[in-house]
Amino acid sequence: MNAGLTAMEVLRMLGSMVLVIALLLAVLWSLKRMQKQMLTSGQPGRRMQVLETLGVGTRQKLALVRVGEHEILISITPTQINTLGQWKFDSHEADHVA
Repeated sequence: MNAGLTAMEVLRMLGSMVLVIALLLAVLWSLKRMQKQMLTSGQPGRRMQVLETLGVGTRQKLALVRVGEHEILISITPTQINTLGQWKFDSHEADHVA
């Protein structure tokens, strides 16, 4: 019996590994898109929406939240949530931007 690996077996193993990594990346990408879509889509009967988040550090982020007719910019850290600013949402202005 031959104890060593043939070139074909090595290529088959590498191809399988590449396929598994590609599938993993595709699943992670899909989950990220679904999570983003769930956060930004308005669900009937809900008054609060996370419009956008932005990571500004390893454990800090900014979030733009719409509550009713107001948009609020907040900073989020592991120990605090602070309001940075808020303003009234103008739906007519949003129509012109889109």
